[in-house]
Amino acid sequence: MPEDPIRLPEGFAPISKSTLFEHWCEHPGCKKWGGYGYARLKTDVSRWFCYEHRQDGEGVL
Repeated sequence: MPEDPIRLPEGFAPISKSTLFEHWCEHPGCKKWGGYGYARLKTDVSRWFCYEHRQDGEGVL
């Protein structure tokens, strides 16, 4: 016998677990993917840099 589906309380919607973000390198003139994110605190907005410019991100810390 199959189980009943889980029902969310009224006013709640399911949350998608997969979210795609595009992080481009913030170094001036660079058009590469920013795979390295830096922020001083977890609550700060992250700044993103590519492999070649990740040293710029180290300066954020």
